[in-house]
Amino acid sequence: MPLFTRQTNHGIVLLLLYVDDMIITSNDPQAISDLQQYLGQHFEMKDLGSLSYFLDLEVSHRSDGYLLSQAKYASDLIARSGITDSNTSSTPLDPHVHLTLFDGVPLDDASLYRQLVGSLIYLTVTRPDIAYIVHIVSQFMAAPRTVHFTVVLRILRYVKETLLGHGLQFSSQSSLVLSGYSDADWTGDPTDRQSTTGYCFYLGDSLISWRSKKQSVISRSSTKSEYRALADATAELIWLRWLLADMSVPQQGPTLLHCDNRSVIQIAHNDVFHERTKHIKNDCHFVRHHLLSNTLLLRSVSTIEQLTDIFTKALPSNRFCQLLTKLKLIATLPP
Repeated sequence: MPLFTRQTNHGIVLLLLYVDDMIITSNDPQAISDLQQYLGQHFEMKDLGSLSYFLDLEVSHRSDGYLLSQAKYASDLIARSGITDSNTSSTPLDPHVHLTLFDGVPLDDASLYRQLVGSLIYLTVTRPDIAYIVHIVSQFMAAPRTVHFTVVLRILRYVKETLLGHGLQFSSQSSLVLSGYSDADWTGDPTDRQSTTGYCFYLGDSLISWRSKKQSVISRSSTKSEYRALADATAELIWLRWLLADMSVPQQGPTLLHCDNRSVIQIAHNDVFHERTKHIKNDCHFVRHHLLSNTLLLRSVSTIEQLTDIFTKALPSNRFCQLLTKLKLIATLPP
């Protein structure tokens, strides 16, 4: 989805385009008017007014910010799943459940499973609280089994429980300073023992980017798995800084990146490679280069304050709800 920018004498104009739908915004009202007039002369267009709905994304305007959600999309997904009872779930996954390729028996028809998981993947655009478990169930698309389908239904029951009020909050009073968190769950996959990378980034106090993904190689220590996660987070950090600069929001000074593994931070600052770090040497060079370039600043954070746990593992209800609040995924802004 291309994003076009244009600098004016009084600000910047941003145009986000998807096929024949577009969003135009600017801090220069006259520039918006001029652009609309120009486009109207060359294309048949219709002005739908203030942004409220775009590609199944709902934008709720509130007194001190916005809430980006997919309530209608989620409701239609639940209806399509065939769930007719009133049962709901407070979390998307039981922390004691560890899915493997051989759970249950193969589904006679996997088409509904694939449709539901594909739809859940799109739902994670505004629901990072289900990103981890959706990334898990998507690994069984080729040959899903009954237990995998049961977990998908649990995700949908959780979505049903949290249908309203859950989404991405953007405060108009927030700063425009970028910061992030990085973590990994070492050998969390019970089948191949690969680790899961998790990171998230904030602009001020608004969550703008996150990831939950299984690493492509097996790490022989938690330090190596977390360093690989740190390298991925650093790559995302650089891209976000470039994007913000293009949007006339350059970052002044390094971006703070939190990590709860002190060994990882020490290796990042140590210019001597030891034998135990040779398998992540490229990642070490990459992270250290941006440390020395003053692009990022690593800071140690306690495990309790590590917000990316929600992207790397299944959590008990109390911890899960605690992170939902810290990530500001529960609507608290007045309508």
